[in-house]
Amino acid sequence: MAKSNKVANNILGLIGQTPMVKLNKITAKYKGEYLAKLEGFNPGHSTKDRIALYIIEEAERRGVLKPGNTIIETTSGNTGFSISMVSIIKGYECILAVSSKSSQDKIDMLKAMGAKVFICPANVSADDPRSYYSVAKRVHNEIKGSIYINQYFNSLNSEAHYKTTGPEIWNQTDGKITHLIACSGTGGTISGTARYLKEKNSKIKIIGVDAHGSVLKKYHETGEFDENEIFPYRIEGLGKNLIPSVTDFTLIDKYIKVNDEESAHSAREIVKVEGIFVGYTSGAAFQAIKQLNKSGEFKKDDKIVVIFPDHGSRYLSKIYSDQWMEKQGFFDSEHETTLKSIQFVK
Repeated sequence: MAKSNKVANNILGLIGQTPMVKLNKITAKYKGEYLAKLEGFNPGHSTKDRIALYIIEEAERRGVLKPGNTIIETTSGNTGFSISMVSIIKGYECILAVSSKSSQDKIDMLKAMGAKVFICPANVSADDPRSYYSVAKRVHNEIKGSIYINQYFNSLNSEAHYKTTGPEIWNQTDGKITHLIACSGTGGTISGTARYLKEKNSKIKIIGVDAHGSVLKKYHETGEFDENEIFPYRIEGLGKNLIPSVTDFTLIDKYIKVNDEESAHSAREIVKVEGIFVGYTSGAAFQAIKQLNKSGEFKKDDKIVVIFPDHGSRYLSKIYSDQWMEKQGFFDSEHETTLKSIQFVK
């Protein structure tokens, strides 16, 4: 997965070795130094490129995946795009069960990549036959010669990050990282990266970002799966209404919850202040930093790495649409529409 100055054999040769950039203006009033790991620089524009390539190549190596087979997966969009991209290069058919809360931009991109897409209702229980988990399992059982990636319960998900993301962050910070802030969905990114970093320095603090409406934070703190915690939310690729076995909760020091509205505005703020076109989940990660600073989490000499997992191009019809933001009730006196900054020539 390592990049070089040489010409890549194909697009898959560009996965990994993503850049890290210092956040300056947006963190000027905060204690500590803040570094963003820009996973949107992967060719598929998200951190999911790493797991798609790693899991598929491991399946090939083990003889589970053979020429002519079909790859099936559940996704909020980013994993699906990455799997579609890998499938194109390697010659596999791709079928995706997608959450209905995924942006239309993501769904259109998946179709453009040649994937067959099943759009499933987001606000149903995981064991509901209409859920994207159940639909993917059903399709897998119906199609002979198919494999189900099953990223929520596939240990290769976190292993991909243990072997790539963790070492990259350690090397890019010269081993001086004190905190890792990462969104927690399947748990692959945060668990795999945390395992590598904790092996290097057990004092590094790992902070997971969860969504209001998700069960992860309470499960981490109490060991209880509380269905009363579950309610609909808009952020994609963050939080869960089940407990993914991929998530190693023992490696995570604490969770912090963020909400839809503030995460959307944080993403838009990163674009305007730092010029980095990030996605909704990245906005959630930075919203966590804001809240952690209010609670006095960081000290002056801390070196905090935040993983920005996605790219803003996936959310043009959502958080970067003033009309969508207005419809959600996300604009108020504190957060005004950007339409006011646009001058229409008559």
